[in-house]
Amino acid sequence: MLSTDKRWKELGDVFVNYCLELKPGEKLMIAQNEIETWPLALATYEAAIKAGGYPQIQLKSETLRRAFMKLGKEEQHTWLPGLEALGMEWADAYVALRGGFNLDIYHDIPADVLAANQVVHGKISSLRWKNTRWLLSRVPNAAFAQQAGLDLETVTDMYFNACLMDYSTGLKDWDSWAEKIKSDGNQLVHITGKNTNLKFEVNGTSWQASAVIRNIPGGEIFCAPLNTKNLNGVIYWENPGVLGGRLMPDMQVEWKNGELIKATASNNEDYLNNVLRSDAGASLLGEFAFGTNKFLNHFTNDILWDEKIYGTIHLAFGRCAPGGNNDSAIHWDVVKEMREEGEVTIDGLTVMKDGELLLNKL
Repeated sequence: MLSTDKRWKELGDVFVNYCLELKPGEKLMIAQNEIETWPLALATYEAAIKAGGYPQIQLKSETLRRAFMKLGKEEQHTWLPGLEALGMEWADAYVALRGGFNLDIYHDIPADVLAANQVVHGKISSLRWKNTRWLLSRVPNAAFAQQAGLDLETVTDMYFNACLMDYSTGLKDWDSWAEKIKSDGNQLVHITGKNTNLKFEVNGTSWQASAVIRNIPGGEIFCAPLNTKNLNGVIYWENPGVLGGRLMPDMQVEWKNGELIKATASNNEDYLNNVLRSDAGASLLGEFAFGTNKFLNHFTNDILWDEKIYGTIHLAFGRCAPGGNNDSAIHWDVVKEMREEGEVTIDGLTVMKDGELLLNKL
């Protein structure tokens, strides 16, 4: 598990000193998900000590989560993990190093059990959002490479290239794009594409570029939908929706006058609908965004990477981005491919066509 690849130490330094800006005396919780993330956990731990911080490492795994849902009773499935909740109060900063895992690991877990447990994880996520400066990253390993349909060397190089890019230059472009879209009032977004014709309103003042302090690789400009009666139409996702280790291929969701009408998928449709019924806000929109990172070009079936791919868009169900009006324990991004077919207009102005952002022309 000891890696001599110096890029891990470089990335640990970026996490601690650039993304989290850890100060002397501050406490850092490092959630190490899967044992293969150890090289980056160690690098982050060392960087935190050098910065004068007080790091702690918490070991987590989808295998442990499977055991909990497989062997536990109903009252256990909805239990809020006490130490995790307390950790969000203890920590000034938090980093989750999420390793890849077999997406079929929950094949025999009932959809209602998995959905109920996902809500609990969403509550922990809400505490993280509220109480800490946080950072998430999906760290490549053999399971992740297989999930992405790539070899480990290729997917690892893509990760480092995307994470260690010159963000000062990238953010300058992305910030300028967000400023060009901004408006003082509400805006009407219209998405068309494969099996898609969807309209909804967003808060025009809420557009911003990802500052690469919340998840990395970075690369998106996003805004907050408003879930008015102008939320109408249908959207289809070419790649599977992924949540809680389950794939939902051929996802298609329809709204009418601001309410969910129908949600379908060719597999795990029962899980999809359980998730969208988790609470009152789970079936509504919490975020709309464009991917902007050109170092990411291959779908991996992982939202932390795929939502940043240049030429894609994503919508989140549930908890809203800043400037929105939706509350939920769920915040679930689903990425739509736009590079082969699709158009996005904002108040009638075309800002994306077949995956190409046209913001430099505005």
